Amino acid sequence: MWLFKAALFFTLFAFSLNNQQVVSVNFFFGTLWQAPLVLVVLVAFAAGLALGVLMMVPRWWRGRKIARQVKAAQPVAEATATPGALGATQASQAPRGI
Repeated sequence: MWLFKAALFFTLFAFSLNNQQVVSVNFFFGTLWQAPLVLVVLVAFAAGLALGVLMMVPRWWRGRKIARQVKAAQPVAEATATPGALGATQASQAPRGI
């Protein structure tokens, strides 16, 4: 695992050393941002990651809500299942000769 991490680190390090050229990013209304290419790529990756996480938050909340509802409903289901199981246990313990 350490070998994989070291290889990944050195690959990304070499990428950043090879992409130090200054690039221009043109925004709306004539706004211009000049930065090294590796920084632009890093910012674009981070923005995409943040956007993806923000888009998943409502689904995560919905899943947690459903999990809480299921967990809250389990004791009710167990309480309704217990009397039938108790009656079957008592019937199996009754003497058969009578």
